Amino acid sequence: MPQQRNLSEYRAMWLVAMFDLPVDTKESRREYTRFRKTLLREGFMMLQYSVYARYFESQENSDVHRARVRGALPPDGQVRLIAITDHQFGKMEVFFGKKRQETEEPPAQLLLF
Repeated sequence: MPQQRNLSEYRAMWLVAMFDLPVDTKESRREYTRFRKTLLREGFMMLQYSVYARYFESQENSDVHRARVRGALPPDGQVRLIAITDHQFGKMEVFFGKKRQETEEPPAQLLLF
């Protein structure tokens, strides 16, 4: 019997934002805070310092939020955005010290009947 795979984990995406922003002046700290708050407002969760991620049902859904993040880019520093499938994200190994931790789960879907 052929093994059936869950296609949604190949269609669903995680958009990961990684950034390195200057915080040496009052203005640059303000820009850092503004950018970070934009990510949180857009539904991103912090994976670790300066690395945030958000789950999307499809690439098309992530494109809207990718554009919003681009619109909020600070004038200085480096920001990287990468979209990976839910399947790839699930293969991530997470360690706290030498202890293995579970990878974040996608948010629960709201079902309307």
